[in-house]
Amino acid sequence: MSTDIKIRRIDHVRFFVGNARQSAYFYRNAFGFDVVAYAGLETKVRHEAGYVLRQGEITFVLASPLGKEHPDSQRLILHGDGVQDIALEVDDVEAAYQTAVSRGAAGVREPQILEDQFGVLRIATIRTYGDTLHSFVNRDNYHGVFAPGYLPIDPERYNPATFHPVGLAAIDHIVGNVEEGKMNEWVDFYKRVLGFEQLIHFDDKDISTEYSALMSKVVQNATGRIKFPLNEPARGRRRSQIEEYLQFYGGPGVQHIALLTGDIINTVSAMRKNDVSFLRVPRAYYDMLPERVGAIQEDIEALADLGILVDRDDEGYMLQIFTKPVCDRPTLFFEVIQRRGSRSFGKGNFKALFEAIEREQAVRGTL
Repeated sequence: MSTDIKIRRIDHVRFFVGNARQSAYFYRNAFGFDVVAYAGLETKVRHEAGYVLRQGEITFVLASPLGKEHPDSQRLILHGDGVQDIALEVDDVEAAYQTAVSRGAAGVREPQILEDQFGVLRIATIRTYGDTLHSFVNRDNYHGVFAPGYLPIDPERYNPATFHPVGLAAIDHIVGNVEEGKMNEWVDFYKRVLGFEQLIHFDDKDISTEYSALMSKVVQNATGRIKFPLNEPARGRRRSQIEEYLQFYGGPGVQHIALLTGDIINTVSAMRKNDVSFLRVPRAYYDMLPERVGAIQEDIEALADLGILVDRDDEGYMLQIFTKPVCDRPTLFFEVIQRRGSRSFGKGNFKALFEAIEREQAVRGTL
């Protein structure tokens, strides 16, 4: 497969939310992001308010409509708060867009040049699963804080001296949930349209519990820097987490974002102090851990105290933990991950993790 769409990295993730200012406050104080830029009425943007948050190499954009006339205002009724756009930095926006559309992608925004006193930013947008978008972005000739319409944050709105980063460094992967029978279609989309390759496949024998199951395939770009696992529900005795997501989100969308850290114990400790809620597994998981994964650098008692999971593959091991949903709807959540050589996704933790999710589903009455 040709890889002539030169994708460099994930440029930013745009969330569409009911109240961007309050959401920015949450991600700042709970997840340790710095709020660096703002767009809205004060910057001559009339249709929406937007906040840009950064930590390490991660950039989140939180946007809210300023009136019912906003073209995406109905999105909030259908989906609630969620990920709208996974923007990809590319060498050539025009070429990326034209190539993607010629391969069958649905165009949403044709290539545009956005310009202000800080330079020129190029952008175009295509649609992927559900209402999720991929914008192609090139900011080689743009030197502003984020994009035209955005200005550095006023310290009276968010004082940079009072934020406390928790050690999140980069986006490791972003997971999408799609309807039953649609996973292969979207895997093919990423391979055919964007030149991705399939990295790994998990079926319902790998990812199942007594009650529910799902199937997953992971696609990645040519450099391996961008990874998108895609999930679909499989037949089970009860409603799976994927089916619950699809019901409450109103269709396919981004289920979770995995955020990389170099010290998961310190990161999770800080996030717990910031009142972030994480899933828990039974104590027996840690009693069996030394036999299952062998020697690790971290203290198992510290991992057990925080609820951090561990898995090993042929290249090393990895540590991971998952938040509970961050919205009122049981949809979007986050993963915190540290890699010590391993490039896998924690297959050995699937059963314990999904049983923990099912316990939360039972509390919600949606299992």
